[in-house]
Amino acid sequence: MARPVSSFRCTDCGWTTLKWAGRCAECHEWGTVVDITEKASAARSLKPATISGAGVARPITHVDTTAVSHWPTGIDEFDRVLGGGIVPGSVILLSGEPGVGKSTLLLEVASKAAAAKSRVLYVSAEESVSQVRLRAERTGALQPELFIAAETDLATILGQIDAVKPNLVIVDSVQTVASSNSDGLAGQPSQVREVASTLIRVAKDRNLPILLVGHVTKDGSIAGPRLLEHLVDVVCQFEGDRQTALRFVRALKNRFGSTDEVGCFEMTGDGIAEVPDPSGLFLSRGAVAVSGTCVTVALEGRRAMPVEVQALVIKSQAPNPRRVTNGVDSSRVAMLLAVLERRAGLTGLGGMDVYVSTVGGIRLTEPAADLAIALAIASAFKDRPIAQNAAAFGEISLAGEVRPVSAAKLRAAEAARLGFATRIDASATGSIGAAVALAIKTGFTAREAELDSVF
Repeated sequence: MARPVSSFRCTDCGWTTLKWAGRCAECHEWGTVVDITEKASAARSLKPATISGAGVARPITHVDTTAVSHWPTGIDEFDRVLGGGIVPGSVILLSGEPGVGKSTLLLEVASKAAAAKSRVLYVSAEESVSQVRLRAERTGALQPELFIAAETDLATILGQIDAVKPNLVIVDSVQTVASSNSDGLAGQPSQVREVASTLIRVAKDRNLPILLVGHVTKDGSIAGPRLLEHLVDVVCQFEGDRQTALRFVRALKNRFGSTDEVGCFEMTGDGIAEVPDPSGLFLSRGAVAVSGTCVTVALEGRRAMPVEVQALVIKSQAPNPRRVTNGVDSSRVAMLLAVLERRAGLTGLGGMDVYVSTVGGIRLTEPAADLAIALAIASAFKDRPIAQNAAAFGEISLAGEVRPVSAAKLRAAEAARLGFATRIDASATGSIGAAVALAIKTGFTAREAELDSVF
């Protein structure tokens, strides 16, 4: 009889080693290397299985797709992200930071589905039934076809599915459910893998869509084994700042649609509300043009949204001038300040206190916002307003060039739709100095026309 060979394997990525290690050398996760015992045996041949009936492979053109078409959830913004709705038999993972509104959104999805005469089973592994009922009363999600159960045992959840026979199952959350077939506490990689695999098997066998809520780690990534993201069909990220009411849902993985769509929501006292046109959320247009403001068109997926960038430049009273940013990258602003002073001739800008912020709490991360940030700073430094009907988007290089950005036609079309007739981009100007001169000139001309109309 062969002697057992002792080895260790990572429960996340499958990396094996002969000695135990606290950290996996492949995926760099801590505490995932466990001891396994394999018996060395001679290689055995695998006997082919007999295939008959529906299991026989057939041409792809003969496959019927009517049973897997999307059915809408009743929430257009969520359907936009999913690619048209929920596909029967699919497993959707929704993750996000604590308190961002994951449970509120899924309770709204359950309510809409139950109102459409679909039986929904909402399994809450974190809250009691009475707590979910209170939130449903506040958000108006009480429906007779919405069934609620508070369970943390996987076997009991499967029993609830057999008893209720739902058309949609929501599990909140997968990290708090445990299975007796796996060792360890709930939330450990082995438990999460066992729970997710079982629920996915149930979804595929019964053509039953299941929505799972997932936790996130400190850096914002999905908690648990990476295998969880590979097993599910759709991975959605629910993003938002607790200080603002705006929320975004974006798809990180979607087997049934695009990953470029973004859904916009707003948290209210009565729950979560859709924002089909968020164009006015990030603008603070007044009757009189103010220096230090510039509008850009940002892209969230395929959705173009105008965002106002505000800047304030004052004389510094400290040896080291302050650089305060909100909604933009501080290192990017520092680079733009250097380009403005060296390439645009704004001498003395390096010794000023500079404050840059976005309106509405949105965060600009794409390089297309460089030109708007630079023009807002230049406008504040010169104390000359930019025309209110002007929109700027473009990437600025260290040489002072204004480079074209992606989806320029989409940005221009959205700006024109909202009344921004003057466009400042790479096609209108080629350098940052020319862009600053053009922006200040358009603002000065608009101010002259305004004064002429008054007097």
